[in-house]
Amino acid sequence: MLKEFKEFAMRGNVIDLAVGVVIGGAFGSIVKSLVDDVIMPPIGLLVGKVDFANLFITLKEGATPGPYASVAAAKAAGAVTLNAGLFINAVVSFTIVAFAVFMLVKALNKLKREQAGPAAEAPTTKECRYCLSAVPLKATRCPCCTSQLD
Repeated sequence: MLKEFKEFAMRGNVIDLAVGVVIGGAFGSIVKSLVDDVIMPPIGLLVGKVDFANLFITLKEGATPGPYASVAAAKAAGAVTLNAGLFINAVVSFTIVAFAVFMLVKALNKLKREQAGPAAEAPTTKECRYCLSAVPLKATRCPCCTSQLD
């Protein structure tokens, strides 16, 4: 059983998957930082100095009555909050990651097409329906059986 596991773990696909997961996790943290630290602050300024990370609605007050300055303060007081700003940040992060994956897949598909070779050339002949010989596309008569072609 140990030998089978070693064979499974050493397959190229498993190693590729492991590398993809590690790089994907690192890429996710970079995108999260990009959204939280670079993209959302200017958007927050444009819509009226809103900090999206602390944009929340208090559903139920905690032990200490509100208003709360941040999501962390509300959670520390035991309040129940609807964290709309964190959700918006997550949606923007997902959109960026999804677009990056789309561009990667698009590039890989293009590379596969280039490696497959040139596309099949358009046919230059057609088949005579009477004698089944090859006839040039522009021909109106078959050179073998002299039949009139469509």
